[in-house]
Amino acid sequence: MVKATVGMRYGYATAEAILRRYNSDNSTHPTYKALVELGKAEKTIFLCNYLPYLEPKQEVQSGLNVIENWNGTNDFIFYGRRGRFETNNPQDMEISMLSLHLLQNCLILINTLLLERTIEERNMLEKLNPEDTRALTPLFYGHVNPYGLFELDLDKASFLEVA
Repeated sequence: MVKATVGMRYGYATAEAILRRYNSDNSTHPTYKALVELGKAEKTIFLCNYLPYLEPKQEVQSGLNVIENWNGTNDFIFYGRRGRFETNNPQDMEISMLSLHLLQNCLILINTLLLERTIEERNMLEKLNPEDTRALTPLFYGHVNPYGLFELDLDKASFLEVA
C-alpha cells in the first residue's frame, strides 16, 4: 500500500491503474484486503461526519438534485427506444450521443435566453437573493412539445431578436 501511495503521490501511477491491478480476482492478495479495509474505514469516517451534521447532507442532496434533474431532462429529450442504444454499431451510437448533446445544448441555450429575458423584463435581478439565484437552472422542459406539430410564422419576429 505504501508503494502504491508513493507512486500516486509522485505521479508514477494513477489510482485507476492501481485499482485495476487489485481487482476482485485478487481478493486473497494482502494488499487488496488492506485496501478494502481502508475503504471501509474511509466510509465510516465520512458517515460519522455526514450523519450528525446538516450542512454535508444539504450539500450532497443539492448535488443529487442537479443530477436527477439532468437525468430526467435527458430521459425526456432522448425518448426514442426508451433512451437506450439498441445497436452495437459504434457509428450509430456516436450519432445518437451527438444528437443528444445537440438537443441538450439547444434546450439549455433557449432556456437560458428565456430566463435572462424574463428576469430583465420584470426587473427581478435586484429582488433575487443568493438562494434564488442558486435555484435558477436551464434544465426545465415543461414548455417543450416533442410530439406535436410545430407551426412557423416566418413573418413574425423571433423571440430571440432584440426588440
